[in-house]
Amino acid sequence: MRRREVNCRLLKKFGVALALCLVPGWCAAQELNCAVEVNAQKIEGGSKSVFQTLQEAITEYMNETKFSNATFAVNEKIDCRLFLTVSEYTDDRITGDLQVQLSRPVYNSSYTTTLFNFKDNRVSFEYREGEPIIFNETTLEDNLTAILNYYAYLFLALDFDSFSPMGGQPYYDRAQSIVQSAQSLGETGWKAFEDPKNRSGVLSSFTQPSTSMFRQMLYDYHRKGLDEMVTAPDKGRAVITESLNAIEKIYQADAMSAALSIFRDSKLDELVNIYSKAPQTEREAVYKLLQPIFPAENERLQKIRRGEEQ
Repeated sequence: MRRREVNCRLLKKFGVALALCLVPGWCAAQELNCAVEVNAQKIEGGSKSVFQTLQEAITEYMNETKFSNATFAVNEKIDCRLFLTVSEYTDDRITGDLQVQLSRPVYNSSYTTTLFNFKDNRVSFEYREGEPIIFNETTLEDNLTAILNYYAYLFLALDFDSFSPMGGQPYYDRAQSIVQSAQSLGETGWKAFEDPKNRSGVLSSFTQPSTSMFRQMLYDYHRKGLDEMVTAPDKGRAVITESLNAIEKIYQADAMSAALSIFRDSKLDELVNIYSKAPQTEREAVYKLLQPIFPAENERLQKIRRGEEQ
């Protein structure tokens, strides 16, 4: 099912004019609405123009490339953010870390929820000032395009999963192809056993059988939980509470899974607010489930237990 088909049904359900889907050009947009920032404050001396042109090139690439055959309306674009902090720049090679964020609207509200929040500490690529970044669906041009394509497909996969059960599979497959191809580039961040929280490890946390229940949780938590909370708070929150059992199962299967840190960085603050008005028994149950998994986050988890707002 295409995203437009999913969302048009949702729009109809929530009272938005379905006739918009029939407006010429309304469904012709690329998939991403990506904010890009390149921070090179750590680099001393020399011209900084290369970093400005890099920021512009990545912005154009992420927002003007069509990464899939899915049909998107302009107001359905996926909101995401790439924040690159440059730590080294030598002979056209840029090294640093990349903060990656993905968000999703909650229906019938002005609230936006974070789907994915991750810091990629193994980013290194060559870039010459003014050089265009070119999309090639079948061949990796270089490590920069590999990284950008990987996150574009991961954004699509996670977004589709949040709207329909396991709906992002085609995009996980494409991301997996990139991981496999990129391993031959000799660049850091792609090898399966290099680091459980590198790009390969992140993808595995969604696709390997022992932790793939994270994907079903994305749907239950967002579509059946948050989307319902505006009109039925107790019902929606109950679904979210039930969905958190997946986190316990992931922890039991692989305590080092990147899924756990992704969930922590994306959802703990939100959960504090979700349970601020929940019954004590429900708050206590969530605390007891999450505290052994995230013992270093006890301050935030205690707020859930006490019913405080973030």
